[in-house]
Amino acid sequence: MFMGEYDHTADAKGRLFVPSRFRDELGKKFVVTKGLDGCLFAYGEEEWHRVEEGINNLPLSSKNGRQFIRFFFAGAAEVEVDGQGRILLPAKLREYAGIEKEVVSVGVGTKVEIWSKERYESVETSFEEMDDVMEELSSMGIRL
Repeated sequence: MFMGEYDHTADAKGRLFVPSRFRDELGKKFVVTKGLDGCLFAYGEEEWHRVEEGINNLPLSSKNGRQFIRFFFAGAAEVEVDGQGRILLPAKLREYAGIEKEVVSVGVGTKVEIWSKERYESVETSFEEMDDVMEELSSMGIRL
């Protein structure tokens, strides 16, 4: 299970350090794709196959289903960790996520989110807003 938040920088070539806690679980090779809210999602091999199977079950008769399949898979890239613990993020993915220099990697259960620091700070929920979020989740039967 991924958890925690780590700040680091991408170099001029688009290489990004992957925290060792995340590398241990993601493996030497893993998949990075376009995520929601303007970030990237990183999946280890086993979790990627589970997600892939679920998405492939979306009905092709649904326009939204087709659009999401296209969005998710067209943006996906297999990356490999180098000897310094870095991956090379493809330019298209860096552009999508607005990643230039400062990066935040966030463990969120079954995946890692990779954010430009600026974008992450703009969407980070305040403590006051979290009360409203928890109230809505409670109405859905989710309890902590």
